[in-house]
Amino acid sequence: MNTKKILAMLLAGGAGTRLNILSETRAKPAVPFGGIYRIIDFTLSNILHAGLGNVGVLTQYRPLSLMEHIGSGSSWDFIGLDRSIRILPPQTGKNKSDWYKGTADACYLNLGYMDRFQPEQVLILSGDHIYKMDYQEMINFHCQKGADVTIATLVVPWEEASRFGLVMVDDDQRVVEFQEKPDQPGSNLASMGIYVFEYSVLRQQLLDVVGGMKKYDFGQDILPHMLSGGKKMYAYPFKGYWRDVGTIKSFWDAQQELLNPDSPFDLSRWQVYTNPEDRNLSERGASRLGKHALVLNSYVSKGCVVKGKVVNSILSPGVLVEKNSIVQNSILMHDCQIEENCFIDFTIMDKDVKVGSGASIGTGEESQVNIKFPSHLNSGITLVGKGANIPSGTVIGKNCLLFPGVKGKLFAKKEVGSGEVVGAVED
Repeated sequence: MNTKKILAMLLAGGAGTRLNILSETRAKPAVPFGGIYRIIDFTLSNILHAGLGNVGVLTQYRPLSLMEHIGSGSSWDFIGLDRSIRILPPQTGKNKSDWYKGTADACYLNLGYMDRFQPEQVLILSGDHIYKMDYQEMINFHCQKGADVTIATLVVPWEEASRFGLVMVDDDQRVVEFQEKPDQPGSNLASMGIYVFEYSVLRQQLLDVVGGMKKYDFGQDILPHMLSGGKKMYAYPFKGYWRDVGTIKSFWDAQQELLNPDSPFDLSRWQVYTNPEDRNLSERGASRLGKHALVLNSYVSKGCVVKGKVVNSILSPGVLVEKNSIVQNSILMHDCQIEENCFIDFTIMDKDVKVGSGASIGTGEESQVNIKFPSHLNSGITLVGKGANIPSGTVIGKNCLLFPGVKGKLFAKKEVGSGEVVGAVED
């Protein structure tokens, strides 16, 4: 396989609305994960390990932090004579300027970029999942089958099948039917949103379906059109670790799996790379534990200071946990500060949150779902936005939402009941 003839197109423009305020100011692929990483790091590292040298990153929603994180691409070795990474934001079409209307439209509007490489195959990827995958194995499978397109697939529980594009295959793994998020699933073999196309076929499909028919999505439009037209479509059976972290609960669950020694989720073995200049990670010193500190089954990043107790939690760089404070079952992002005598449980904090002494978060009744976002916050997890400042002695319940930057008079009662929201809610 000649990797120089393979181009990777990485779709990284998703808003990730179910992650609520975590993706309010950043694209979903740029959301921090696992202490020092961002979600997109997993796909970028997979590309690196596959030996693929040229990558187009299609951005759209809130792209700044993502663009700053990727930078020159040097953290993933995308610099060299035959190696490059290019950010591809939405661009003006012939008739009007508009955002990408769908996944296929994003590729259609970048045909000029793809033509420049004259690839034999194009690998279409998503930047918003946590997984380890050998793309070379999938590409080899594609070539051996003589496929026009190959879809990466995995078996999902039947009760979750309607959330996915689903395929039905024959004994040779050739796709005979495709269903896009059906109400009544006919299969539980789900598309992972990862495709290998013969470029000549992809190019013509984009011209016909997007350019001609004005239909804009791979799952809803391109793949069904190819199948009805008799194109050779195969399903690559993936059996490794893959997680959709598109909800608050799944985001929290995946990071708890990171702490489970029996889980196949192993960052060191996977060799996941990130940008060491992100939030000055490379300049931070070692983490420090106080005289009476206790850390159990937790991930503590560089620059953290722990004087209290941390259990089953992930601390990103620069987190401070003062003495007599307890942080458990929680995810604290960069530079959060927990003062003395605090109790934090089942909480996700974005960056730069300050919690005053004697405050508690994550107490109360789990049965009370969030009053404004019941589908987002219903599993007991409280979400605290970036830069929030929680006064001393404040008691905050479960399934609560604290918007970025909230402080002072918004906590006048010193108590936030389970399911309540603090801060503005946009209509």
